Amino acid sequence: MSVIDRPGPPFASQPQPAPGITADMRPVPDHGESSYRGSGRLTGMKAIITGADSGIGRAVALAYAREGADVLIAYLDEHDDAKETARLVEREGRKAVSMAGDLQSPAHCRAIVDRAVSELGGLDILVNNAAHQSTFKSIEEIGDEEWETTFKVNIHAMFYLTKAAVPHMKPGSSIINTTSVNADMPNPILLAYATTKGAIQNFTGGLAQMLAERGIRANAVAPGPIWTPLIPSTMPEDAVESFGSQVPMKRPGQPAELATVYVMLADPQSSYVSGATVAVTGGKPFL
Repeated sequence: MSVIDRPGPPFASQPQPAPGITADMRPVPDHGESSYRGSGRLTGMKAIITGADSGIGRAVALAYAREGADVLIAYLDEHDDAKETARLVEREGRKAVSMAGDLQSPAHCRAIVDRAVSELGGLDILVNNAAHQSTFKSIEEIGDEEWETTFKVNIHAMFYLTKAAVPHMKPGSSIINTTSVNADMPNPILLAYATTKGAIQNFTGGLAQMLAERGIRANAVAPGPIWTPLIPSTMPEDAVESFGSQVPMKRPGQPAELATVYVMLADPQSSYVSGATVAVTGGKPFL
């Protein structure tokens, strides 16, 4: 699929239960299956990617494999999607380890790191990408459990995973956190989600300073509207129909269109890039 062929709104109504399934989306997202070309930028490296079963995580896993990295695919319970991501990684001759479970558990986060170190033989890249979101029209609709779940998945797990990963990382390693344009331009119907994304950006900036002397870099990616299973499974139908129309390119980004940013930030040659937030927004300025 070329850039000029990227689909835009209006999209068909396609509600599905959260967190959503890739195969049920119309159009099916592009993860770079036919377009991404690797050049050995991550040869021999070992990566953990959370939320790697679909969407941005799958695109990053595929790109990393084509750049020469082995990947641990961490996901909740979307087993069919995770199997497809693993198939794509293994088709490139790289090792894929799949691990299901709930990132709300600190013990599970630590187990992910332990398994990556054991089965991949080390850890060079941690991509904290998994996220929970729901939409609400008023603050009264947001239950205590919903608020706490959003923070546990989106920011607490990032802390647990990072804390467990850093002792295994050597100089030149990289931590990449997925924030959002909602960090600086919060959408009111995504109040809990947007609040965690602001926290992620702040966490990343502080972490980059804390780890600089150890030679470990920390950066964030701030996507705009991206066509992933979270959209039809968590957004109102009218928002799905017009999704992406609010940015200058008048369409959502495809997961494949973010993969090169995650590769650049993981590449050891980007050795002076730390504490940065790279926005991928379809032309909308990120303040």
